[in-house]
Amino acid sequence: MFTGLVKEIGRVKRITKNREGAIIEVSSKELISDIQVDDSISINGACQTAIEVNKDSFVVQAVHTTLEKTTLGKLIVGEDVNMELAMRLSDRLGGHMVQGHVNDVGIIRSIRGTGNNYLVIIGASSSQMKYIVKEGSVTIDGVSLTVSDIYSSDCSFQISVIPHTWDNTIFTSKRVGSTVNIEVDILGKYIESLLFSGAGHIKSMSSYLGDKG
Repeated sequence: MFTGLVKEIGRVKRITKNREGAIIEVSSKELISDIQVDDSISINGACQTAIEVNKDSFVVQAVHTTLEKTTLGKLIVGEDVNMELAMRLSDRLGGHMVQGHVNDVGIIRSIRGTGNNYLVIIGASSSQMKYIVKEGSVTIDGVSLTVSDIYSSDCSFQISVIPHTWDNTIFTSKRVGSTVNIEVDILGKYIESLLFSGAGHIKSMSSYLGDKG
Protein backbone atom coordinates (compact mmCIF):
# COMPACT_ATOMS: atom_id res chain seq x y z
CA MET A 1 0.00 0.00 0.00
CA PHE A 2 1.24 3.48 -0.91
CA THR A 3 0.13 7.08 -0.40
CA GLY A 4 0.82 8.51 -3.86
CA LEU A 5 3.47 10.91 -2.57
CA VAL A 6 6.63 10.52 -4.67
CA LYS A 7 9.73 10.43 -2.48
CA GLU A 8 12.45 10.28 -5.14
CA ILE A 9 13.03 10.36 -8.87
CA GLY A 10 15.17 7.40 -9.87
CA ARG A 11 16.82 6.62 -13.19
CA VAL A 12 16.71 3.37 -15.14
CA LYS A 13 20.23 1.92 -15.27
CA ARG A 14 19.61 -1.41 -16.96
CA ILE A 15 16.86 -3.36 -18.69
CA THR A 16 17.49 -7.01 -19.44
CA LYS A 17 14.82 -9.09 -21.13
CA ASN A 18 14.33 -12.59 -19.75
CA ARG A 19 11.81 -15.42 -19.96
CA GLU A 20 9.67 -13.93 -17.17
CA GLY A 21 9.61 -10.42 -18.64
CA ALA A 22 12.41 -7.98 -17.86
CA ILE A 23 14.96 -7.27 -15.16
CA ILE A 24 14.96 -3.54 -14.43
CA GLU A 25 17.67 -1.84 -12.39
CA VAL A 26 16.93 1.64 -11.04
CA SER A 27 19.34 4.05 -9.40
CA SER A 28 18.48 5.60 -6.03
CA LYS A 29 20.29 8.05 -3.77
CA GLU A 30 17.73 8.86 -1.08
CA LEU A 31 15.59 5.75 -0.65
CA ILE A 32 18.25 3.10 -1.20
CA SER A 33 19.26 3.00 2.50
CA ASP A 34 15.69 1.94 3.37
CA ILE A 35 15.28 -0.66 0.63
CA GLN A 36 15.74 -4.35 1.37
CA VAL A 37 15.19 -7.45 -0.74
CA ASP A 38 11.45 -8.31 -0.89
CA ASP A 39 10.40 -4.70 -0.22
CA SER A 40 7.58 -3.25 -2.33
CA ILE A 41 8.45 -0.19 -4.39
CA SER A 42 6.14 1.89 -6.55
CA ILE A 43 7.78 2.64 -9.90
CA ASN A 44 5.64 5.09 -11.87
CA GLY A 45 2.68 3.80 -9.90
CA ALA A 46 3.31 0.08 -10.50
CA CYS A 47 4.09 -1.96 -7.39
CA GLN A 48 7.29 -3.97 -7.84
CA THR A 49 9.36 -6.15 -5.53
CA ALA A 50 13.07 -5.57 -4.95
CA ILE A 51 14.96 -8.78 -5.75
CA GLU A 52 18.44 -7.29 -5.40
CA VAL A 53 19.79 -4.23 -3.60
CA ASN A 54 23.12 -2.59 -4.42
CA LYS A 55 24.97 0.42 -3.05
CA ASP A 56 23.17 2.94 -5.24
CA SER A 57 20.52 0.92 -7.07
CA PHE A 58 17.94 -1.83 -6.75
CA VAL A 59 16.65 -4.47 -9.15
CA VAL A 60 13.09 -5.66 -9.84
CA GLN A 61 11.65 -8.41 -12.00
CA ALA A 62 8.81 -6.99 -14.07
CA VAL A 63 6.64 -9.82 -15.40
CA HIS A 64 5.04 -9.86 -18.85
CA THR A 65 1.63 -8.76 -17.53
CA THR A 66 3.17 -5.67 -15.95
CA LEU A 67 5.11 -4.83 -19.10
CA GLU A 68 2.00 -5.19 -21.24
CA LYS A 69 -0.48 -3.37 -19.02
CA THR A 70 1.67 -0.46 -17.78
CA THR A 71 4.19 1.97 -19.19
CA LEU A 72 7.03 -0.03 -17.64
CA GLY A 73 7.18 -2.00 -20.88
CA LYS A 74 8.19 1.18 -22.70
CA LEU A 75 10.92 2.29 -20.29
CA ILE A 76 14.36 2.94 -21.73
CA VAL A 77 17.77 3.13 -20.07
CA GLY A 78 18.36 6.65 -18.79
CA GLU A 79 14.68 7.42 -18.28
CA ASP A 80 13.56 8.95 -14.98
CA VAL A 81 10.87 7.28 -12.86
CA ASN A 82 8.75 8.23 -9.85
CA MET A 83 9.46 6.14 -6.76
CA GLU A 84 7.79 5.55 -3.41
CA LEU A 85 8.32 2.88 -0.77
CA ALA A 86 5.35 1.09 0.76
CA MET A 87 3.82 3.04 3.61
CA ARG A 88 4.29 2.12 7.26
CA LEU A 89 1.27 1.88 9.55
CA SER A 90 2.65 4.85 11.48
CA ASP A 91 2.92 7.07 8.36
CA ARG A 92 0.67 10.02 7.64
CA LEU A 93 -1.68 9.31 4.75
CA GLY A 94 -0.84 12.52 2.90
CA GLY A 95 -2.29 11.41 -0.44
CA HIS A 96 -4.86 8.60 -0.56
CA MET A 97 -4.81 4.81 -0.38
CA VAL A 98 -2.86 3.63 -3.43
CA GLN A 99 -2.39 -0.07 -4.17
CA GLY A 100 0.20 0.17 -6.91
CA HIS A 101 -2.11 -1.79 -9.23
CA VAL A 102 -2.29 0.06 -12.54
CA ASN A 103 -5.80 -0.04 -14.02
CA ASP A 104 -5.20 1.75 -17.31
CA VAL A 105 -2.63 3.47 -19.49
CA GLY A 106 -3.83 6.96 -20.39
CA ILE A 107 -2.63 9.51 -22.93
CA ILE A 108 -2.00 13.16 -22.15
CA ARG A 109 -4.19 15.21 -24.48
CA SER A 110 -3.33 18.71 -23.33
CA ILE A 111 -1.14 20.61 -20.88
CA ARG A 112 -2.03 24.18 -20.02
CA GLY A 113 -0.10 26.40 -17.67
CA THR A 114 -2.04 28.75 -15.40
CA GLY A 115 0.67 30.77 -13.69
CA ASN A 116 2.96 28.15 -12.16
CA ASN A 117 0.12 25.65 -11.97
CA TYR A 118 -0.61 23.11 -14.72
CA LEU A 119 -3.94 21.77 -15.94
CA VAL A 120 -3.50 18.39 -17.61
CA ILE A 121 -6.20 16.54 -19.55
CA ILE A 122 -5.75 12.79 -19.80
CA GLY A 123 -7.67 10.35 -21.98
CA ALA A 124 -8.68 7.06 -20.39
CA SER A 125 -10.59 3.95 -21.42
CA SER A 126 -14.38 4.02 -21.05
CA SER A 127 -14.24 1.03 -18.70
CA GLN A 128 -12.26 3.06 -16.14
CA MET A 129 -13.92 6.47 -16.54
CA LYS A 130 -16.86 5.39 -14.38
CA TYR A 131 -14.50 5.18 -11.40
CA ILE A 132 -13.09 8.68 -11.93
CA VAL A 133 -15.20 11.42 -10.37
CA LYS A 134 -14.86 15.18 -10.09
CA GLU A 135 -13.00 16.17 -6.91
CA GLY A 136 -12.16 12.52 -6.34
CA SER A 137 -8.70 10.99 -6.15
CA VAL A 138 -6.72 9.41 -8.96
CA THR A 139 -3.12 8.22 -9.20
CA ILE A 140 -1.06 9.22 -12.23
CA ASP A 141 2.38 7.57 -12.56
CA GLY A 142 2.29 6.98 -8.81
CA VAL A 143 1.28 10.55 -7.92
CA SER A 144 -1.88 11.10 -5.87
CA LEU A 145 -3.91 13.87 -7.51
CA THR A 146 -7.39 15.37 -7.38
CA VAL A 147 -9.65 15.25 -10.42
CA SER A 148 -10.67 18.83 -11.23
CA ASP A 149 -13.03 18.07 -14.11
CA ILE A 150 -14.58 15.23 -16.09
CA TYR A 151 -15.26 15.10 -19.84
CA SER A 152 -17.40 11.99 -20.24
CA SER A 153 -18.19 12.61 -23.91
CA ASP A 154 -14.60 11.92 -24.98
CA CYS A 155 -13.45 9.75 -22.06
CA SER A 156 -11.05 12.18 -20.46
CA PHE A 157 -10.51 13.99 -17.20
CA GLN A 158 -8.52 16.96 -15.94
CA ILE A 159 -6.07 17.16 -13.07
CA SER A 160 -4.49 20.23 -11.55
CA VAL A 161 -0.79 19.85 -10.72
CA ILE A 162 0.77 22.31 -8.29
CA PRO A 163 4.30 23.67 -8.97
CA HIS A 164 5.95 21.58 -6.21
CA THR A 165 4.52 18.33 -7.57
CA TRP A 166 5.36 19.31 -11.15
CA ASP A 167 8.96 20.10 -10.29
CA ASN A 168 9.59 17.09 -8.06
CA THR A 169 8.14 14.30 -10.20
CA ILE A 170 8.55 13.14 -13.79
CA PHE A 171 5.70 15.43 -14.83
CA THR A 172 8.43 17.83 -15.97
CA SER A 173 9.23 15.42 -18.82
CA LYS A 174 5.65 14.85 -19.94
CA ARG A 175 4.35 16.20 -23.23
CA VAL A 176 1.10 15.98 -25.17
CA GLY A 177 0.92 12.37 -26.39
CA SER A 178 2.89 10.97 -23.43
CA THR A 179 1.46 7.83 -21.85
CA VAL A 180 0.85 7.57 -18.11
CA ASN A 181 -0.14 4.85 -15.67
CA ILE A 182 -3.58 5.37 -14.11
CA GLU A 183 -4.84 3.82 -10.89
CA VAL A 184 -8.40 4.71 -9.98
CA ASP A 185 -9.58 5.04 -6.39
CA ILE A 186 -10.23 1.50 -5.14
CA LEU A 187 -13.18 2.73 -3.06
CA GLY A 188 -15.25 3.12 -6.22
CA LYS A 189 -14.66 -0.51 -7.18
CA TYR A 190 -15.51 -1.72 -3.68
CA ILE A 191 -18.80 0.19 -3.78
CA GLU A 192 -19.60 -1.19 -7.23
CA SER A 193 -18.88 -4.74 -6.07
CA LEU A 194 -21.02 -4.33 -2.96
CA LEU A 195 -23.93 -2.89 -4.94
CA PHE A 196 -23.92 -5.67 -7.53
CA SER A 197 -23.37 -8.39 -4.94
CA GLY A 198 -26.09 -6.86 -2.80
CA ALA A 199 -28.51 -6.74 -5.73
CA GLY A 200 -27.85 -10.41 -6.48
CA HIS A 201 -28.29 -11.30 -2.83
CA ILE A 202 -31.58 -9.41 -2.59
CA LYS A 203 -32.85 -11.07 -5.77
CA SER A 204 -31.91 -14.52 -4.47
CA MET A 205 -33.61 -13.85 -1.16
CA SER A 206 -36.75 -12.58 -2.91
CA SER A 207 -36.90 -15.76 -5.02
CA TYR A 208 -36.39 -17.87 -1.95
CA LEU A 209 -39.13 -16.11 0.00
CA GLY A 210 -41.42 -16.28 -3.02
CA ASP A 211 -40.96 -20.03 -3.23
CA LYS A 212 -41.71 -20.35 0.47
CA GLY A 213 -44.80 -18.17 0.18
